[in-house]
Amino acid sequence: MSTIAFLGTGLMGSGFVCRLLDQGHHLRVWNRNPARAQALQAKGAKAFADAAAAVAGAERIHLSLADDASVDAVLEPLAGSIGAAVTIVDHTTTAPTPTRGRTERWRARGRRFVHAPVFMAPSNAHEGTGLMLLSGDPQLCDALEPALQAMTGQVIRLGDAPERAAAFKLFGNLTLIGLAGVLGDVTRLAQACGIAPADAVGLFAHFNPGSVLPARAAKIAAGPYEPPSFEISMARKDVRLMIEEAAAHGFPLAVMPAVAAVYDAAIARGEGHLDSLAAFRPR
Repeated sequence: MSTIAFLGTGLMGSGFVCRLLDQGHHLRVWNRNPARAQALQAKGAKAFADAAAAVAGAERIHLSLADDASVDAVLEPLAGSIGAAVTIVDHTTTAPTPTRGRTERWRARGRRFVHAPVFMAPSNAHEGTGLMLLSGDPQLCDALEPALQAMTGQVIRLGDAPERAAAFKLFGNLTLIGLAGVLGDVTRLAQACGIAPADAVGLFAHFNPGSVLPARAAKIAAGPYEPPSFEISMARKDVRLMIEEAAAHGFPLAVMPAVAAVYDAAIARGEGHLDSLAAFRPR
């Protein structure tokens, strides 16, 4: 089995470490908070107070950190400590532009770096279930994919450009975070209507908006926007009702005013007759 260094042993990183230990790998772990790394020694990992010591002798290095700045802050001091035969796999959610630059920088050093962000909870990381995104040099990805497949339920290849996985990870998170904002407005409107939020969200046991998400997303991206199934002007009316009702009872909505502004701009362009999804299309 492989000797693997794992840098960043928070909730997600710890889950991955336990998964890799269960598979029989030798894990060398480091975290900025040493106690988090040391806690994994009871599972069979070897904790290090210094990242350079953790990567010494490792065949593969995995990272699960906070952001672009933390990835660079941890990796850059290790440039002279990582051998040419070592592959660096970064699971951190990062932005596409710095991810591309990071990949190019390590390639120029003669080192192998790949970005593989995930759609997982910590429990999924431990169980090996969920989605892992992968893009970059096809030969490197081909060689690495079996090991990554063993860490997760599904590896999704997204092309040769090293920043594509980062972009797709943000697409997914934008959707999840955006939906949370909309659901927050649902609970605020419920309170304005004198309905318990828990009762209001019970609607979704019967009405599943997620079932139409793929078709609606495709229509936003590429149309057609005529004939409409629900006109922009009528959608704007419904949004007005939501905003006014909530505000009248002291529960101002957070997300719907921004949606109203998008509809207003479309109507000002003379598009009120188009399908409501046309207001959100790429321009």
